[in-house]
Amino acid sequence: MKILGIESSCDDTSVALLDITDEKIEILAEKTASQIDVHKKYGGVVPEIAGRKHAEKIIPLVDHILEEAHITKPDVIAVTSGPGLITGLVVGVETAKALSYLWNVPIVAVNHIEGHIHSVLIGLQQSDFSNQNKKKSEVRSPKSKIDYPALCIIASGGHTELIFVSDVNKYERIGGTVDDAAGECFDKVAKLLGFDYPGGPKISKFAEEGNPRAIEFPRPMINSKDFNFSFAGLKTSALYWLRDNQLSAMNIIPYKLPTGIYGQTQEPPTINDFCASFEQAIIDVLVTKTLKAAKQYKPKTIILGGGVSANKKLRETLEMTIKQETPNSELRTPNLKYAMDNATMIAVAAYHHAKNKEFTSWDKLEANPNWKITDFTNF
Repeated sequence: MKILGIESSCDDTSVALLDITDEKIEILAEKTASQIDVHKKYGGVVPEIAGRKHAEKIIPLVDHILEEAHITKPDVIAVTSGPGLITGLVVGVETAKALSYLWNVPIVAVNHIEGHIHSVLIGLQQSDFSNQNKKKSEVRSPKSKIDYPALCIIASGGHTELIFVSDVNKYERIGGTVDDAAGECFDKVAKLLGFDYPGGPKISKFAEEGNPRAIEFPRPMINSKDFNFSFAGLKTSALYWLRDNQLSAMNIIPYKLPTGIYGQTQEPPTINDFCASFEQAIIDVLVTKTLKAAKQYKPKTIILGGGVSANKKLRETLEMTIKQETPNSELRTPNLKYAMDNATMIAVAAYHHAKNKEFTSWDKLEANPNWKITDFTNF
């Protein structure tokens, strides 16, 4: 089944064509147009500008993908219909509607979160950090199926959610952020430090040479009885710390100096220490909540997805914690390339819906920026 995927929920315009069966996922063509350089000057995504850029790029991308794959039309169109920015979603949805009408091809409305869950099924490439030194022929492919039940922690700039998946396309949202998403918190604090958008990856880069114990940032809701998250308080704590304290200009790593087990020095923390301590606070909350849910729901598979899943320390910490605390669960993470928003994961997520003929007529399809993954009344 050849599925054309369309993703435009935020600031990436992405189109992909996949040939999917029960046994294989083959990427025939894929391309993403980034808007980072456009939004960098504003320190974040401007919805109106994003919408215009999506409108400029999406048809040329569709044409490019079909030409590269040497086909005139797909069997199915898969489009992100929500959640996300309405200015971007509308462009993708209206494009899918027009193509469906012209080609007489059915549409699958895909929930963006569902796409991130299925991103772990996409084959690994050389860009994966654990395979950088391997030849392409040596890079392993992930399992083509997810073992259910599964527990999914989706962390990105717009979302932080815990989803329990009892079986294929059967979702239960058991927790989520009550305010800021984890990725949003990363980017906003990065802006306080003067980093360009998107600043989250830059915090992680600086954190590699910092002391995660240098500053005692709070871990909001880490001990709450539910599976919800809160990162607004952590963001505010970082703001107040920067207001009331100074960062050392010295590029040192305190815990490597001969100053005792806690790495205490007379020098103020460096920017590396600040980033490491801030990053550690977010990781502690995400890992603790995921572990708590895993012990209650006992999943066969734990999935870490979304843009924040590209954080190397988060991956390593969660993997180590799962091996120690819930060894009967297997951690699945996406290739770094597919951790970000992309149309390939949207096409993969659409496959079982298409197989079950869960289509949406082109004249009934609507963009829904608040679409919950547990609500599949769209088709």
